[in-house]
Parts: sequence; structure tokens; C-alpha cells
Amino acid sequence: MPQHLVIVESPAKAKTIEKFLGKDFRVMASYGHVRALPSKQGSVDVANDFEPKYAILPESKRHIDAIKKELKESDILLLATDPDREGEAISWHLLAALGMDKKKNAVPVKRVVFHEITKDAIVHAVENPRDISLELVDAQQARSILDYLVGFNLSPFLWKKIRYGLSAGRVQSVALRLICEREKEIKAFQEQEYWTIGAELGTGKGQKFSANLVEAEGKKLGKFDIPDGTAADRLVKALENGAYTVDKVAKSERKRTPAPPFTTSTLQQEAARKLGFSAKKTMSTAQKLYEGVAVGDEGLVGLITYMRTDSVVLSNQALQEAHEVITSLYGKEYALAKPRFYKNKAKNAQEAHEAVRPTSIARTPVEVKKYLSSDQFKLYDLIWKRTVACQMAEALLDQTSVDIGAGEGYRFRAAGTVIRFPGFMKLYIEGVDDQAEEKEGTLPPLTEGELLKLQKLVPEQHFTQPPPRYTEASLVKTLEEYGIGRPSTYASIMNTLLERKYARLDSKRFVPEDVGMVVNDLLTNHFTQYVDYNFTASLEEELDRVSRGEKQWKPLLHDFWGPFSSLLKQKEGEVSKADLTTEATDELCPDCGKPLVVKLGKRGKFIACSGYQEGCTYTRNIAQGEQQEPAEPVFSEEKCDKCGSPMLIKDGRFGKYLACSAYPACKNIQPLVKPKGTGHTCPECKEGELTEKKSRYGKMFYSCNRYPQCKFALWDPPQPGPCPKCGFPLLVKKVYKREGEFLKCPKEGCDYRTEGKK
Repeated sequence: MPQHLVIVESPAKAKTIEKFLGKDFRVMASYGHVRALPSKQGSVDVANDFEPKYAILPESKRHIDAIKKELKESDILLLATDPDREGEAISWHLLAALGMDKKKNAVPVKRVVFHEITKDAIVHAVENPRDISLELVDAQQARSILDYLVGFNLSPFLWKKIRYGLSAGRVQSVALRLICEREKEIKAFQEQEYWTIGAELGTGKGQKFSANLVEAEGKKLGKFDIPDGTAADRLVKALENGAYTVDKVAKSERKRTPAPPFTTSTLQQEAARKLGFSAKKTMSTAQKLYEGVAVGDEGLVGLITYMRTDSVVLSNQALQEAHEVITSLYGKEYALAKPRFYKNKAKNAQEAHEAVRPTSIARTPVEVKKYLSSDQFKLYDLIWKRTVACQMAEALLDQTSVDIGAGEGYRFRAAGTVIRFPGFMKLYIEGVDDQAEEKEGTLPPLTEGELLKLQKLVPEQHFTQPPPRYTEASLVKTLEEYGIGRPSTYASIMNTLLERKYARLDSKRFVPEDVGMVVNDLLTNHFTQYVDYNFTASLEEELDRVSRGEKQWKPLLHDFWGPFSSLLKQKEGEVSKADLTTEATDELCPDCGKPLVVKLGKRGKFIACSGYQEGCTYTRNIAQGEQQEPAEPVFSEEKCDKCGSPMLIKDGRFGKYLACSAYPACKNIQPLVKPKGTGHTCPECKEGELTEKKSRYGKMFYSCNRYPQCKFALWDPPQPGPCPKCGFPLLVKKVYKREGEFLKCPKEGCDYRTEGKK
């Protein structure tokens, strides 16, 4: 009979851990959170000192019942949920759900914490239990209640002022602000032209290299000192007949150190850069590696340490293992005499456990590849390389800078780098967000005073570029630098913005949608403090103080709620829906002459007539890049077949179409591109002709041109008939990969078909 009942979050983790603990232990899963604030108004009693009204999640009831049943046969309950605030809170909520939180329990309750799922770590945790940390629980409660207060009070405000179904979140709204402000920077950006002049030079031995002009007419050149082609051509003429001589050769040694081991955010950033993984995919894959994978005879093994961390610390055991692996695989010259230690750069770093690393560095990616899925292997390989590289010798680079005279007052410069000793670069180099970085090549041996031969001058036009939109990697990096959010929240923040249609990913970069821009404008203009980067970060610091026992959580909620609720009431009366969702234009409606406005709809912004209430239904899309300039009516060569007036070419929801210029007297509309006739008479009405058309999904079909009077249609091209078997007036052509091309009767019930031709 099991004497110890151990509770973890996931069944995969339970299976792995039970293997290490023996027959006296029963490991069960809570399947994540068991209690939460219900998603409805009134779940936090603000008047009663912010008393939360938690409820057991419906899907958790059967798991709670199973744990209660097993608990009757147990001598001790060990809560082994994740080693962070959220895990601490899950343990506390589990006790409450089991009815063991306020009374003296018949069964002792202890909390065990581990940062990797290995036998040594699990056994050590079980031998060294502790009580639940109420400070960590209170910090997590405060976070949940703050998020609830913002979400369930600000979201209804958005429903009234913009449209139903929108949401606002304490951290999500700040991330949206970053994306929207970057978009405004891009739209406001004015590109500036500038030129550079390069020279292709050759040595006496025929070796070639390139250099860039850095000084002209005795003046050091700035970025915009060659503003146009005219200035560039003038300098090229002055340089064509110059004598090119090596004036100065400067050599220096540069040392390059490896990046620290992974935290949650740097893992997400690097997986995005190198593997193309979203933050959500990175975390779900890492979760599986952490919880355990079947590895040959070893069975289920946790391959990496806990993946939600902002620590860059490695244990002494990991450092020793890394030294042994580096010495064995790469040689003594690549190993360090003493371990390299890193300081955490993250603002408000809170977790005390380790960096994300392999549980056994001796377990190389090659050894475990056959046991892993493709994504699991890619991520494990990345984590292993980063961990090992951070304890390898620094790289030594020889850097050479050469100044080349090109006549009085003119100077070129060439730079080159040679890797003398690769060190950690032999295994791993950290990725970068800005792929436009210039890479220096190598230079031939050059000596001062050496004459060079000019091969070609290369004037090149450039334009300044706007700041790039955020990728998942760069957004996570920025949030971390500001101290906004926590390791466990980055993936969900970005996922929420995409699910709510506040932003979309275009070429893996965040582009705000129209509704996202409107929501952001409302929040930044009217709730400025609550989407301020520093305010959000300072709130994280206050939560950290609660987790350390330096501050009580209820006063923190009072300090937040008083000013927030007052501002919300004030803005209820000040903010008008029309001001947020309607913009005036200088254009008049072509149908009724009233002013046109820009409206916000479900699919984004569009142009509509302000006379909608009076019955005018004129609308049109806003073309990309359009700044609401008045559109001139475009007349086609067609005449209206009802009244004889010229037909206008208009742009509607489904593309361009023809509309009568006599509207509203005549409301005739026609497709811009007339359906192509097939020459086959409709077999149903015997009057119309079958014409080619496209469905809303782009698939070709053939229907009677008398629609809607006649609704006959075929999916396959009509062919001359009649059917030899049933006499139907036409056949259709079918084409299949295996059977080839053949004719078939389209009449239901007739099975006539010809032999296939391949």
C-alpha cells in the first residue's frame, strides 16, 4: 500500500517521477490548475477587502475526487508542483480544493521542489521537504486579482466605446502599445538618400580586396555627406586618377566571449531566430523535454531543467560535466581552467533556480536523436550547444584595419578579421535580430607604403530604413528589458494579441490591425499610466516585494484599485464612441453628396457615407496606403442595359464591379469581367448558355447565364452530347491522375463514361 502520495501537474511528469521513487510512493497529476477566479463579474469582492471567490474548475472535479480517494490510503501528502510562484499557488489551491486548507489535517502536508526530473534531484527534494510559501502564493494571488480587475472592468469599457468582444489586459495592453508605436514610427518615417563610394583594389601580387571612402577633400565623411548621385559622380571623377598607397596598417587582437546559458526569454528569442519556432511552440516542446522522454533502457528521463526561469546560474555538477565533455570532445585547449559565471541582465530577475540546460550534459544530441521528434531534437540540440559553449574558451580574432591614401585629402579604409582560435565559436554562435550587419572579410598581407592598383570605383545609392517591426524574438527581448511580464507569460501575451486580432504576423513580424490601433489609442490617450512601460515594470517590482515578504498583498491592491476605478468612472462620461470609431474625410459621397467618413468595422477600417441613417449604403474599402483622398469616378465603355447611362467601375468588398452612373434612380450592377460562354445551351431551361464562373473559394464551375431564373450548374467542363445511354443533351470532361481524361454523363443515376486517356 502506498504510504506517500505525490502530486504534480501533468500525467507525463507523474509517470517519469514514479519510476524514480519506488513502491512506497504513488504519483498522481492535478492536470494543471484546479481552482481559479470564474470568468464573470463579481469574482473579486472589492468591498470586502478584495476577497477572491475561487471556484473549482469543472474539468478538475474528477481529478480532485481521485486524489481524495487515494489520500485516504496515504500517510503523507507531498505537493511537487512546478518550482515557481504559479506552481506554489497550484499547491495551495489544491489543498483548498481537497478541504485541507483551514483545519488540522489527518495527513501531514509538505511541499517538495526540484528543478530537473532526474533520480538524484527527485530523491533529494523528497528528503528535504518544506512548507508552502505563503509569500509566493500571495504574490501570485495579487497578480491574478490585478489581472482580473483590469480585464473585467476595462474590457466592458471597450465594448461600449469601440465594439463588443474586445479585451484589455494589464500586460497584454503594454505589449500592444509597443507594436502600435513601432507602426506609427514606420508610417511617420521619412527616408533619406545617401551614397557611399567603394574601391576595388589590387596588390602587386594580383590579390584583390575592397575599401570604403572615409575622407574626402580633407574632411572625415559622415553618413549623409554624399547626399546624391551628383555629389558621388564629382568625387568619383576626383578619385579616378589618384595614386593609391597603403598609409597605415593597424593590427589588434579581439576576444569574444560566449553568450550565457538560456533563460526562458533568451530560449524563446534564439529558437525564433534559428529554428523559426513561435514562443508557444518553443515552450510546449520544452515542456515535453522537461517532463520526460523515453530514452532506450533508461526509460522516461527528463532531458532539460525547468524551462520557466530568468536565472543564468549553472550548478557545480553541471559545470563539472561541461568541463569533462568539452575536454573529451574538443580537447583541453577548448576547456576553461576555472568555470565562467554570468550575471543576470534581466530587470527584476526573480527565480532562484538554474538556467535552462540539459539534465545531463554528457547526453549529447546525437545520442538521443533517435528517441526525439524532429522539433524536440532541434530544441534539445540548441539548449545543449548553448550550455556547453558558455563554458568553452573565448575566441581569439586578429583584426586588421588599413588606411589607404588616394591623393591629397582622400582616404579609404579596409577592415578584415581572421579567426586565430575559434574557441566556443567552433560549436555555437548566438543569432542576431538585425541580419543586415556587415560582415568583415579577410585582407591580403599589406605593408605601409605599398602601392595599390585601382581596379574599379563603386558609387552606391542607399536610403535610410525605418525601424523594423517586432518579431517574436525582439518583442520578448524588449518586454524583458523593460521588466514587463514574467518568463511564464511571454508566450501567452503574444498568443492573446494574435487571437484577439489586435495584430497579425506578416513574414514573422507583428503588424497591428486597425482595431488594435484604435484600442491602443484609447488606452494610451485615456489610461496613460496603466499602459506606461515604467508603471507596469514598477508593479512587477511590487509583486516581487510581496513574494519576498517585504510587502502585504492587500494594500498593493488598494493602492492600484482606488485611482484606477476613479479614472474608469471619469472616462465613462468623457469618451465618445463616435470619436474613436469614426474619422472625417474631405470627400463627398458619389451617390448622395453627403460627407464620407472612415469607419471601423469587423474587418478593419473602411469608407462609408455619413448619410447611412438616411438610407445611403455607399461603402468602399480603403486601399493599402490610401490616405482617404477623394476618388474620381472611373467610367467604363459599357452602357447600362436598363437605362442606357454610362457604367462606372467601382470597388466593393469582393473586388471591382460595374455600377450604373444614374444611381439611385437606376441600381443596376454587373460584374466587371463578363463570364466566358461555353457555347453549350443549358440542358435544363433550353434558353440560357452555360458560362464559366468562379466560386467564392476560387474554384471554376459552369452555370446558366439566366441565373437566378435557372439554377443549373456543373463543376466539370461541359462537352458535346448527347449521352449514348440516357440521351442527356451533354457530357462533362473529368481528369484524374490515375485514370487520365475521360467523358462522363452528369445526369444523376446514369453511369455512362468513356475509357480514360493518359
